[in-house]
Amino acid sequence: MRIAIDTGGTFTDCVYRLNGELRVFKLSSTPADPAEAVLAAIANITSGQPAEVLHGTTVGTNALLERKGARTALVTTAGFEDALAIGRQARARLYDWFFTPEPPLAPEGLRFGISERVTSEGTILRAIDPGDLERLSAAIREAGAESVAVSLLFSFANPANERAVVCSLGELGIPVSASHEILPEFREYERTATLVINAYLAPKMQRYLGRLNRHLEAGNSRLFVMQSSGGITPASIAEREPVRTILSGPAGGVVGALHIARLAGFEQILTFDMGGTSTDVALVRAGSETAALATTTESKVLGMPVAVPTLEIQTVGAGGGSLAGFDRGGALRVGPQSAGADPGPICYGRGTTPTVTDANLVLGRLDADYFLGGNMRLDVERARQYCDAAKESLPRMEDFAEGVIRLADSHMEKALRKISIERGLDPRDFALVSFGGAGPLHACALARALRIPKVLVPQIPGALSAFGILVADTVRDYSRTVMLGADDREALTAHFNELERLAGPAGLYLRSLDLRYAGQGYELSVDWSEEFVSDFHLQHERRYGYSDPDRSVEVVNARLRCVTPTESDPPVRRACTPNDGSKAVLKSKPIYCEAAWHEGLLYSRSLLEPGAAFEGPALIVEYSATTFLPPRCRASVDEYSNLIVEVWP
Repeated sequence: MRIAIDTGGTFTDCVYRLNGELRVFKLSSTPADPAEAVLAAIANITSGQPAEVLHGTTVGTNALLERKGARTALVTTAGFEDALAIGRQARARLYDWFFTPEPPLAPEGLRFGISERVTSEGTILRAIDPGDLERLSAAIREAGAESVAVSLLFSFANPANERAVVCSLGELGIPVSASHEILPEFREYERTATLVINAYLAPKMQRYLGRLNRHLEAGNSRLFVMQSSGGITPASIAEREPVRTILSGPAGGVVGALHIARLAGFEQILTFDMGGTSTDVALVRAGSETAALATTTESKVLGMPVAVPTLEIQTVGAGGGSLAGFDRGGALRVGPQSAGADPGPICYGRGTTPTVTDANLVLGRLDADYFLGGNMRLDVERARQYCDAAKESLPRMEDFAEGVIRLADSHMEKALRKISIERGLDPRDFALVSFGGAGPLHACALARALRIPKVLVPQIPGALSAFGILVADTVRDYSRTVMLGADDREALTAHFNELERLAGPAGLYLRSLDLRYAGQGYELSVDWSEEFVSDFHLQHERRYGYSDPDRSVEVVNARLRCVTPTESDPPVRRACTPNDGSKAVLKSKPIYCEAAWHEGLLYSRSLLEPGAAFEGPALIVEYSATTFLPPRCRASVDEYSNLIVEVWP
């Protein structure tokens, strides 16, 4: 049995196959100890039978966001101890004289320099004195470090000195992260910052994954972890390289959305994943699998660079649990603070501050009796009472609730604009794939605002991230800074062969290059092929609006992605028979939209047959989510039981 588990801020989602049938199980997350919910889910599903558990975890993400990682020491070349604090010349807030950046994860008293030097070509100018290594180990022990990051100058060109430091620090008995193992690339600041994040998260992730692994191994089960790059990896590697799991859950959503969209015939999609705490959006373009799941090495988390491959995902602090209210100036605010799983929205019975979920409920866009398939009843009267008290000077409670939803929509619309319009791409050329527990409630409004013609709501939308983890391939990424001319094909081939030897056997090797015009400061990634130089010119034209085919091209990094495809059961496909969906109608109910109450229908998604088609206003309820179909929208069910919604202006 294969079980995919995605831990979110409010719910822990599980997707698995039993007798060929795809099943979903959701339970409340346990923020104080995420492992509790994960172990409870595994016990509920497996009943003690062996399983392969694929996990999308937020443990590393939350530790970084909340700054609750390990006490981390940094070892670098003497004289460069402050490079981590200096960073790049760009100011986060150019005109804010009072802005104070967050201190580095390795504070000043825990940054150590050691006398050594390697040239950019890899020649050792100064080897490390054994006495210096002994003094370094003693200083780190005395400082009380819980984890160490070792990032020496030009260690990617020759790691001999760095290996000597790592070997010496092994006697401390704490995790040691080495840059030549985690990220053997140039750019001292980005490499060091990424490595420090890895060291900062390592102890916590090792404890968390180690606990899960021991529990699973006792039952002859195995644990894998989702990476930010869109592939899974064994837990042992995730423990060693936790920086690769920072966008673990959202990456699963993008993989699942691409899988479903291709079945439905959509090659260009915008993904919209709205959960309880935040919303993640991504853009996926037509092309090969590697081109579609484009990764970047220029991500930032809280202003800190993360230079390992991650899917290009934008996140905003707007979710179903986002708190709403008026600030001291009388302006309505939504998020980024969230009610989370505890206390949760007002309608869950304990919260007292209105949330986006409460606003949807009081406007009739959620049904109190059919939440989580009827397994959890929402307290609509309690939500109305608190929303009415929170409306302040607004004339009606409905005005407050609709304002909350519109403001949340505007936050998410900005994120979608950033990944499409601001990159010169027209949203009208894409379909919006909506998922997450709250996504289908807001998808049609966002599509209308951006003039996106169609919305795809897959089966089990509230657990699509877990589904993506279930169908994701096993992936390992390797890279190396090479600094070669584009015509030096023989040397490039030799580097790729060496990376393949380092990676070991894999089902598929995918090669790519980071290229730039000579003299430029940043690169574009292009797939390895005979025409990679021409492809670079085209991509440069698309990204920056110009290209210069007469200018020499430089190869900065060679990258290798090793993919072992996951075997998945073929999807269930049923013939479409045109019908009006009336067999799936559960009841009629009032729904507030466009500043008025309308009578709409409530449909059970499990009863909708392929070929069904109907117009809004309507709600479509299922176990993992509710879809809101506003007026001037038409929903139909395709042969794979996806909802395809046409949105009219």
